Amino acid sequence: AFLSQFIYEKIFLHYTLKQWQCSPEELDSSVFERVPVVLSKDNRYFSDTFQGIPIQGYTQMCENMCKSELITLELDCDYKDVAHSLECERIFFSGAIDEFFDYELGELPYRSLYFEFMRFEREYFQSNSVINYPNNYDYTRIGEYKYFLDSKTPHSIVSFEYPKSWSRGDERYYPVPNAASAAIYEAYMQRAKALKNVYFIGRLGEYKYYDMDKVVARALELFESLS
Repeated sequence: AFLSQFIYEKIFLHYTLKQWQCSPEELDSSVFERVPVVLSKDNRYFSDTFQGIPIQGYTQMCENMCKSELITLELDCDYKDVAHSLECERIFFSGAIDEFFDYELGELPYRSLYFEFMRFEREYFQSNSVINYPNNYDYTRIGEYKYFLDSKTPHSIVSFEYPKSWSRGDERYYPVPNAASAAIYEAYMQRAKALKNVYFIGRLGEYKYYDMDKVVARALELFESLS
């Protein structure tokens, strides 16, 4: 009982209050199931057999995906501004589903983030790629990106990550899974079913707290189902 209470307070309770601005009881359990608790000498965040990132990073992965001659990129424009001119068999919408429907059934809640980037004139700033601060400071974690691709530089760029409330115009980072938001999302999904060949995907389209590997797997799964 002591150990479970210690872990709850040091890892889950105060981090949740800071990151989500609510108590753990107000969120769906899926949020906390992303953080495994194990008794072992394995110091990795996850216990998957194979772990890693694309060899040149996610930016390069996305750029490679867009190099196809079959893909045309239209940047700096809103979907609604070009929707009338689209000629396609299927639409895969990865934006916010409530925004797609002009918030007609209500606004889905999100959490946003603020990043403060700093450069330090030394090889490394901290001992790992990401270090969380669940119980102290206003920021929730510090990321040091050169660890991910093992970059060799005499300086280092790090980010201090601060949680913030979301309002329209802010970047959406995290859906807020609870009973109220689930009801709103389900209402939008019922409306989405009436649309032909429009598929809502990703964290915003499916209003789901996806990790990167899961969202890639979901995209491949959807592709296979439509092939």
